[in-house]
Amino acid sequence: MVIQTGFNWLIEQQLLLSILFCGFILLERFGLKTLGARFVYKLAWLVPTGLVIANLPNAIKPLQNSNISHYLITPNQPFSHEMGISWALMYVLITMGLLIASFITHTRFVKSLQLTELTHLEHSLATGIKTYASQYAATPMVVGIFKSKLVLPSNYKAQFDKASLALILEHETVHIKRKDNLINALLLLATILLWFNPLAWMAYASCRRLQELTCDERVLANKTTHQHILYSKALVNCAATTPAGLMAYSHYGDKKTMLQRLTNIKHSGTHSRLAKGGILLVAATMLSTLAIAKQPQAQGAKQDHISPIIRIEPRYPTKAAQQGISGSVVLKYDIAANGRTKNISVIQSKPSGIFDKSAKEALAKWEYKISEAGFNDVLVQLDFAINNKVANTDLIERIKVSH
Repeated sequence: MVIQTGFNWLIEQQLLLSILFCGFILLERFGLKTLGARFVYKLAWLVPTGLVIANLPNAIKPLQNSNISHYLITPNQPFSHEMGISWALMYVLITMGLLIASFITHTRFVKSLQLTELTHLEHSLATGIKTYASQYAATPMVVGIFKSKLVLPSNYKAQFDKASLALILEHETVHIKRKDNLINALLLLATILLWFNPLAWMAYASCRRLQELTCDERVLANKTTHQHILYSKALVNCAATTPAGLMAYSHYGDKKTMLQRLTNIKHSGTHSRLAKGGILLVAATMLSTLAIAKQPQAQGAKQDHISPIIRIEPRYPTKAAQQGISGSVVLKYDIAANGRTKNISVIQSKPSGIFDKSAKEALAKWEYKISEAGFNDVLVQLDFAINNKVANTDLIERIKVSH
């Protein structure tokens, strides 16, 4: 089953993801003064990069002279059904619920703003950007994922003087040009897919804070001290009430986030190149280690004796049974340390394509004993016989070469 296989893969990635999340969260909490917000924000790319490297497919290798297991499947053989609702199904239901809740929350919030388009705004930065006013908006914000809209409070003229408003508009323009709302939507989607891992939610919050900090740094680049002060006062003015929840729009954050932003503005300046170089060296070492660890493991004699502790029998295809067709499928797969099967591929089948799907679906549900490092390139031949009298055929011809 595709859902079960995907869920098993996701669970297997949690140790790696948790390590990457912890590192990112710690750098966001304690490394901003030394490294700078923009540098730490870019390090978020280490998460998907590490995930990709850790799951690179093994190089195609010739079949070795290892023992191949044979199992006989007949139409009358009982099929083992999984009892109850699987964890994978429960995961899918909760994930779909969170996605729907996120969509409804965002849609309702945008509708509740009751936007009124502003035909003119006295600032050049707003040119080409659709700007709206709302009496229900407490702070300036950008809403919309694909088509961003700049939303200002109805009393923005009384809330900000011209100089402060210019800085605030520049801040929002940075969000729009970087397409931060689209990035936030993708980040939220990834976080919801990992809803069971609390570190994923913490990393998401760290990423959102860093997004605001990097926006502040870009706005204040080459600005005077007086403009720094005006900008800080404008941020404090915007920190009053900001709705929270499963939404992707750009906003000014809560009071705790605002304090972090003010501290970052105060201490902005030259950052340590040595510290940045050290972090990059650690990251490169980690990614190299992942790549090396992904190389095929040497298979010892123990592989010849491994056998599943849970073996789900494949379904004999109805059409094949009705037509009296027998055949065999040879599968190659890996066994993870937790005993789950993965990287299943068909090496050879006869007749071609008749029994492949049924064989792969069943093998995806097999489980083995937990081991330290798992096993690679395990072979199994499933013989689909219309009855027990059909002779088994070895589809794999292996030649031993000696010198």
